[in-house]
Amino acid sequence: MADVRPFKALRPAEGKAEHIAALPYDVMNTKEAAAEIKREPLSFLSIDRPETGFPEGYDMYAPEVYERAAELLRRMIKDGDFREDDKSCYYIYELTMEGRSQTGIVAVCSADDYKNSVIKKHENTLAAKEQDRINHISATGAQTGPIFLAYRKNEELERIVSRNKESQPVFDFISPDGIGHRGWVIASDEDIDRIHGIFEGINEIYIADGHHRCASAVRVCGGLSDDRRYFMSVLFPDSELKIYDYNRVVKDLNGLSESRFFDRIRKKYTVEKAGTDPVRPEHKGQMTMYISGFWYRLDIRPEYIVEDPVSSLDVSILQNELLSPILNIEDPKTDQRISFVGGIRGLEELKRLVDSGEYEVAFAMYPTSIDELFAVADAGRLMPPKSTWFEPKLRSGLFINRF
Repeated sequence: MADVRPFKALRPAEGKAEHIAALPYDVMNTKEAAAEIKREPLSFLSIDRPETGFPEGYDMYAPEVYERAAELLRRMIKDGDFREDDKSCYYIYELTMEGRSQTGIVAVCSADDYKNSVIKKHENTLAAKEQDRINHISATGAQTGPIFLAYRKNEELERIVSRNKESQPVFDFISPDGIGHRGWVIASDEDIDRIHGIFEGINEIYIADGHHRCASAVRVCGGLSDDRRYFMSVLFPDSELKIYDYNRVVKDLNGLSESRFFDRIRKKYTVEKAGTDPVRPEHKGQMTMYISGFWYRLDIRPEYIVEDPVSSLDVSILQNELLSPILNIEDPKTDQRISFVGGIRGLEELKRLVDSGEYEVAFAMYPTSIDELFAVADAGRLMPPKSTWFEPKLRSGLFINRF
């Protein structure tokens, strides 16, 4: 039984959402964040990445950096850039990318549900990354970045959301990257009660993106009273989500000649030369590879397919049957010879990285499915690093949960 509640969101004042909304703090570096703040002074990145207000090279984890985030948030509230709703509401957040829309419910979820695995994870977290957001939340007294959650589609919930979307949105804009953003407030007591009741009948909710933000918020919640131990999330039905490929590039062939490298690959994969134009994998069990100016289709041989929620993932097959035994990449989290490229950047980026000489070979993956993600989480298992890439990214600053 999931405890998903309405809350009083702090959100942009009328007409300011498009200026405040910002990409998550962890998808860009300090320099990129500073450039975005220069372009848009109201960008929430000034609060989410407060080190941008200090000289280059300043310790981004220093106490005064987090205090700056708190000061900026207080100032924006005082200046009227944000307003807080008078009553606890649910909210709707719709994102549209390349003609495809996904609509989520903005709410607060129980920290106990995370601890009891009603809210399920599929990735481990790093303590250092958790501590950064713990410090940020503690300094600002607010959770500024929503957690991206998924649930199996519920038709009644869909009807309630669709009906509320017929009203006037409280924000409606297109961000510079071409993503459409619209939001609504669900203030009806009847709808609020029903939404809460529907979620009480849902036993599994899944973290799609934001494992570190979630773990950090839960740890902060642990020090609060029972009625405040909730963290902000946007919950999407699985039917509307799209997972993009998360691709790999490797700097060398582990001392192998190219011909020997192919000989080793053919023991576990069928290999088909596909030409010089980028080629995407067409189905699960297939990946494509770019090396020396040519693309190849690689299909795993049937005897290497296993019935296991983790080992059967295409990223696991690549790791277990090629990266580790052939290229000697045992731990992709720490090996400096491998890098990861989000599918949103396209296959041309893989080609560019190899043609530049920086990397010797690239592997384009068939995307992990949402059902595979659910299966891994349901089994209480963890995916290999960089298994999923979700787009579009939720913007920070559109909804804030004050502790």
